[in-house]
Amino acid sequence: MRVIVSEEKLKRRVEELGEEISADFRGKDPIIVSILRGGFIFTSDLVRLLDFPHEIDFVSVSSYGDGTSSSGVVRLLKDLNTNVRGRHLLLIDDIIDTGLTIDYLAKDLSLRSPASLTIVALLEKQIKRKFDLPTKYVGFRIPDTFVVGYGLDFNEKYRHLPFIAELDGIEAKGTGGNKGVESS
Repeated sequence: MRVIVSEEKLKRRVEELGEEISADFRGKDPIIVSILRGGFIFTSDLVRLLDFPHEIDFVSVSSYGDGTSSSGVVRLLKDLNTNVRGRHLLLIDDIIDTGLTIDYLAKDLSLRSPASLTIVALLEKQIKRKFDLPTKYVGFRIPDTFVVGYGLDFNEKYRHLPFIAELDGIEAKGTGGNKGVESS
């Protein structure tokens, strides 16, 4: 396992994102929409840094079959509990690779008539996207490699690591993803 984003860098960048988002969303009372399960640690750290009133809700999706390969089909496993019509949304994702999952969710949420939809991603892989994504806030751009830690997993393991690491023996190239079973 090779660390590619240290605990210190993660903390510093999440603080910066909190400041940027706070400046842009003060007075808007947005709904923070976190994509489970990978995004829960990032979301938890981020929302504690936001200095404006907001609500939090969660969605869960799956686009993975067994192992690390995407099935190419996104399934909504848990929908929002909140009506988002006319509300500003911040959609929080742990990692964007092909863009399949975040594109699906952005389109689905847009159909619900929010006032705005803004994408926040902790990590964005430096690969050619299959989808054009308007990601406003990105923590780190990383190489096309399989990573774990800070909420990201491999077969539900390694989420607890306080850093982002490349998992030895796992290559993301051609897998279309970074998760074992659950996307996002």
